[in-house]
Amino acid sequence: MLVIANLLTVEAQEKQENMITNPFLQAYDTPYNVPPFDKIKNEHFKPAILEGIKRHEAEINAIANAAAEPTFDNTILAMENAGELLSNVNVVFSNLNSANTNKEIQNIAKETAPNLSAHRDNIYLNEKLFARVKALWDKKETLGLNLEQAKILDNSYKDFVRSGANLSDSDKVILRKINGELSLARLEYGQNILGET
Repeated sequence: MLVIANLLTVEAQEKQENMITNPFLQAYDTPYNVPPFDKIKNEHFKPAILEGIKRHEAEINAIANAAAEPTFDNTILAMENAGELLSNVNVVFSNLNSANTNKEIQNIAKETAPNLSAHRDNIYLNEKLFARVKALWDKKETLGLNLEQAKILDNSYKDFVRSGANLSDSDKVILRKINGELSLARLEYGQNILGET
């Protein structure tokens, strides 16, 4: 029993050390904020993706549950600016996966695809968040938005609708299942094409 407890303690310490030394979880100390490719290792991707999802979910929930009336800044702009860590990791990971992949990177992609799919669904099927976006979209003519802001609002609203925000609860469950299956099928298809070429 003591051996198992010690192994769990060692494993927890290694996980914490990985989080501390993970270059994605530190401010980039590089010119033009370029990712520090010389420090990034394959084992950094999955923890950084999962942490990015966790942080992005917290940001999205804060927007969705805000007590203040929805405005362009506290809803649409806040959503646009959320998820910086996840975006940073995905840019590096997806480019490496498509341009310089290997079995380990492909396995990480398979492991994280369902998490990323579920995360996307959690955003676009969030009823409170969609209610805020729809409230703004319904009165867009009176908000005094410039052309760029109006386009971003319009795109945000359409993204929610096209991603199933207006579906019934039972249809949302079905959609989540389909999206999860598609995320893996799309990934496997891309990897098969890459393997053949």
